Amino acid sequence: MLELYHHGTSVCAAKPRIVFAEKHLDWVGHYVDIIKGEQFAPEYLKLNPKHVVPTLIHDGHVIRESTVIGEYLDEVFPDPPLKPATPLDRVTMRMWTKRLDEELHPATGIVTYAISHRHAVIAQGPAVVDRWVNQAPPADRARRRSRIENGIDDPEAQAALRVYDRFLADMETQLAGAPYLAGPAFSLAEVGVMPYVNRLDMLQLSGLWTGTRPHLADWWRRMKARPSYEPGLVKFLPKELGELMRAKGAEAWPKVRAILNSGG
Repeated sequence: MLELYHHGTSVCAAKPRIVFAEKHLDWVGHYVDIIKGEQFAPEYLKLNPKHVVPTLIHDGHVIRESTVIGEYLDEVFPDPPLKPATPLDRVTMRMWTKRLDEELHPATGIVTYAISHRHAVIAQGPAVVDRWVNQAPPADRARRRSRIENGIDDPEAQAALRVYDRFLADMETQLAGAPYLAGPAFSLAEVGVMPYVNRLDMLQLSGLWTGTRPHLADWWRRMKARPSYEPGLVKFLPKELGELMRAKGAEAWPKVRAILNSGG
């Protein structure tokens, strides 16, 4: 039995949902509302001490970390395979997923909160804002408060946008020479990257590739046409949060474009 603790806007939680869909696997979901802080509930912390989603339970065994979960599922349920056929392409796949974990994921959280999610927290009142800030380690609380108060004007948010832009530029280069990120076929590289590009799309920031990065634009069109797109990236998105992301992203786009065009 496959059980997944997940949330509708978590980029990491989307990865196993995409794998489930690609492999036609049945699973049971346990929704963890990370906006309300349910990831800090004592019963969930027993499963995931890092208080993040996703957490996979397979026949009673706990598997954490979305990249690890993807590789685990591909080994246990190998049809269809989501790892490339050749060693070099598998290396390329893992370089993309490693870069996601080390570079892009931290930037994504910063960008998302700076543009949209901070408004959902602020709407719940000062006490919730203080709780959200104070859930961070003491050394990070001042930066977290700046992010929620200053939005995209926060220096860390602007730096995170540049991390994203460099990643997209490298995707464009890679896709100019191959139809997929790690060779001739859809792989765990796509599974990993799709939620991060989708985050920008949800935030109305597709101008970062439309008309300027044609290979990336074509790749994203093909990813959105896959049967795994809707169940992996759309189905569990809370309607109100989706509307908030679209509205606040559209508001932020001119400033985002100006920040990246400044080259600072």
